[in-house]
Amino acid sequence: MSSTSPALGTPPARRRGPFAWVGAFTGFYPAQASEFAHLDPVTRFLYAARSVILVISAQSAAMAGLLAATDRRFEVAPFILVFVGYVVLHAISNLSNDYFGYRRGHDTADSPRRRYTLHPIASGAVTPRLLASGLVVLGAVAFGIAAYFVALRGWPALLLAVVGFVLLYAYDAAPRALKELGLGELAAFVVWGPLMIGGGYYVITGRWSGAAFAASVPPGLGVMSILVGKHIDQRGFDREHHQRTLPVVLGERAARVLNQVSVAGMYLASAVAIAAGALTPFAGLVLLAAPRGLRALSIMSRPAPTEPPPGYVGWPLWYHRVCLIHNRAFGWLFITGLALGAIWPQVSA
Repeated sequence: MSSTSPALGTPPARRRGPFAWVGAFTGFYPAQASEFAHLDPVTRFLYAARSVILVISAQSAAMAGLLAATDRRFEVAPFILVFVGYVVLHAISNLSNDYFGYRRGHDTADSPRRRYTLHPIASGAVTPRLLASGLVVLGAVAFGIAAYFVALRGWPALLLAVVGFVLLYAYDAAPRALKELGLGELAAFVVWGPLMIGGGYYVITGRWSGAAFAASVPPGLGVMSILVGKHIDQRGFDREHHQRTLPVVLGERAARVLNQVSVAGMYLASAVAIAAGALTPFAGLVLLAAPRGLRALSIMSRPAPTEPPPGYVGWPLWYHRVCLIHNRAFGWLFITGLALGAIWPQVSA
């Protein structure tokens, strides 16, 4: 998203309503305070929650629902609540990450977090009252959805909710957070893969499915690649501030190799799931994302540049962005393949 005004010296028009909200889910982060100043409160809150990333949670919900539809066990109300719940929890996680990062002194003025976009709290782009009000609403929605599923599915749903809450808390709110122990990236794989897709399948259908857990591996690896890429981008800063993310523990080169393995593993895991019958052959559509995957592999084979290319948006995020772009394409193609498989489940490998 451009940070320039339509005309030099002319403030940008105030953006409001559904079109602005959609833009918050599809565009990159605003980097200037002037961009936030002309947004309505809902849009400001969406950007503060890093809504462009929330799409990956919506994708996980869609995947769980389509796997249920393939098995002819789809239920509308549980699916809608899974979809809303995943997006809400992801927004809470992003806001919590910023809150604790700022409170603990990690999100300083020179931090990568405050360079690629405005920090909602530190910049004042979002008032504490708006942030608190939004979190109260989101928390109430999440609690209500969890209570519904516990009443509907019993103790397994309670177990899934507890595991999700513990991982949400442990990632950045705990005194010794997972991301400080080199475990945050693995937690991302577990959450956006087996927990959201395999667990989502269960709360939608009331049944466990080994195929759903197998199908959850490629998307889980994709989300993990995004987070590993981000932590490579900010490895130097994290090391200096005693944040032992996985790239800090492994070193930059080993972390880049790990991320290459994660991206390649998305395709390998998809092929294995198709061969095992956990996915229909339509999931092979993900091969259309291979050019972006190859670009991600190529970029991760080399050290990041010291300066951003002309017109680059989101610096200093480099590996993160290429992994995000690849994962977005892979995710939608994966969903398309699942949708076709739900329509024609009799097609087998």
